[in-house]
Amino acid sequence: MAKVIFQLEGAGTVEIEANIGDNLLELARRANVAIDAPCSGNGSCGKCRVQLLEGNLDTLPSRHISQEEFAAGWRLSCNCKIVGDCTVLVPDIASAYQSRMKTADLSSPQEIAIFETAQKELRESGIVFENNYCCTVLTMSAPCEDDTMPDIERLTWAVQEAFGVEKVEIPYCVMVKLARVLREFDFTIAVKGLPDGSTFRVMEICDPKDTTLVGCAIDIGTTTVTMVLVDLESGKILAKGSSGNGQIRYGADVINRIIQQSRPGGREKLQKAILDETLNPIIRNLCRSAKIVPESILRLSVGANTTMNHLLVGVDADPVRMDPYIPSFFGWEGLLAGDLKLPANPLAPVVIAPNIGSYVGGDITAGTLASLIWDKDEMSLFIDLGTNGEIVFGNRDFLMSCACSAGPAFEGGDISCGMRATDGAVEACVIDKETMEPTLTIVGNADQKCVGICGSGIIDIISELYRCGIINAKGLFVRDGKRVGRDQHGMGRYILAFPEETETGREVSINEVDIDNFIRAKGAIFSAIDTLLQSVDMTVDAIDHVYVAGGIGSGINMKNAVNIGMLPDVELEKFSYIGNSSLTGAYAMVISDQAIQKCAEVGANMTYLELSTYPGYMDSFVAACFIPHTDASLFPSSKQE
Repeated sequence: MAKVIFQLEGAGTVEIEANIGDNLLELARRANVAIDAPCSGNGSCGKCRVQLLEGNLDTLPSRHISQEEFAAGWRLSCNCKIVGDCTVLVPDIASAYQSRMKTADLSSPQEIAIFETAQKELRESGIVFENNYCCTVLTMSAPCEDDTMPDIERLTWAVQEAFGVEKVEIPYCVMVKLARVLREFDFTIAVKGLPDGSTFRVMEICDPKDTTLVGCAIDIGTTTVTMVLVDLESGKILAKGSSGNGQIRYGADVINRIIQQSRPGGREKLQKAILDETLNPIIRNLCRSAKIVPESILRLSVGANTTMNHLLVGVDADPVRMDPYIPSFFGWEGLLAGDLKLPANPLAPVVIAPNIGSYVGGDITAGTLASLIWDKDEMSLFIDLGTNGEIVFGNRDFLMSCACSAGPAFEGGDISCGMRATDGAVEACVIDKETMEPTLTIVGNADQKCVGICGSGIIDIISELYRCGIINAKGLFVRDGKRVGRDQHGMGRYILAFPEETETGREVSINEVDIDNFIRAKGAIFSAIDTLLQSVDMTVDAIDHVYVAGGIGSGINMKNAVNIGMLPDVELEKFSYIGNSSLTGAYAMVISDQAIQKCAEVGANMTYLELSTYPGYMDSFVAACFIPHTDASLFPSSKQE
């Protein structure tokens, strides 16, 4: 046995007993220490860096750690085995993805305005934002020698009279506290519940001053989780928040997570990561912020991809990635907050937006609902850009959907200096064509130094490098200068920030391998769009509007995305950013019974196209793996200056 101490930069230490030979990354997971590992520990991403402060580790060599860095103690935790007592430093940037990630979570006036506009348009489409939850304050006579009626009958009669129902259901969770609550408030209490015909189901009894009916709308992304608490009567947002998805240390993409959950005890670990480490803390924090008790949450709605839905409820997700790609469920009714031990009323239903296919989930169904493309005559393209790329095309007559395996590049994965949109990430860039000097926009305060590059920044950088003739259509460097370096093999890289200009003291750059990885990611997006259009015998010319959703979408320069061949070359006026559409749809579903029904209809009317089996998709993908494309006629506006 050995003692391993994880020294968390700026956040204390965590100590754990380890067996000799234990993998350091797996040990960190057991100790609940957040180390960012987008590749889930296969050594390819180079993001799980830690610094050995004391002791020794059995370490495999890695191309991601230079000799100088190795001498300074830097290691990849996935490449290390325990050989004895040791202390390692976990850099703050390794856990920042969960605490300071920049997300589309109603944290800015722009996001709030987009959210409110979407709700207004949903109402105008005819969806009524109403539900049957209700609350009333009841006063009952206190028992005495002349009135020996049991508490349950006293409450039943009062509810029958107040709501005009024949039957009253009082579940166990209410019954066990009935005596205490009645006497604590002198037999005047607030009763919350749900009428159903001639029956009223009591869900909560509480302080007569607490009459708020609360709903919780949740978007569970592969990378981030966002949430709002809402008043079920008025629709007012009571609190909002977001966090990184705690599952991310088990891999940046759904395939790695599915592999992890299929290992012994893996399903429980993944479910614990999303429930205990992510959803539950956010809900409790939002309840404190809104000054409500969790038991007031009477309904929850969830927009999540198919894999996230399976991992949330603890159902085996392995069939999702195995031919013939049939998940355990698309839609599922009857799930309660108590089943998942969420900090909410245990009787609160958890409404899951229906999945469409293995890789098009409820987040896209909810997003499509919010986009309103199902209620329009115009041909619309809906694109959700995140860890995966999901696309819907159609109008009120038909809807086609597909998902593409873009990989983690849009979240900074597979990029040597890539990172998520946390403090220090380059989110925008302009390059001077003559001097090749960059002007960077960095996430954080005005004094924030550069740490790495997030998805929107990568799009800008590659577009600018191509515009300025610094790279060619294959992503290879064809100009030299102060900002263009080459290694011993001649591989080029563009230096955005020299070591003395960065937060970490390491150069921030983008090299030819990074560019090639991103070209394949953007190629996956465009080829999916192209294939979806081909499936209905249409071309880009048929697109009347493009709706871009997702966290990365908020920072995208649409013109640059077109210039590199990621998005179709249509007039820029046709592009609209619609924020976190999954959360918008989930919000509508938690308030509106009719929105739940409409979301189910949208899902049922959507045709899912499995790209991996569609003829010609791979040819389309290969053709899209150039800047902007092998067919220049598809991108007439994308030219080098």
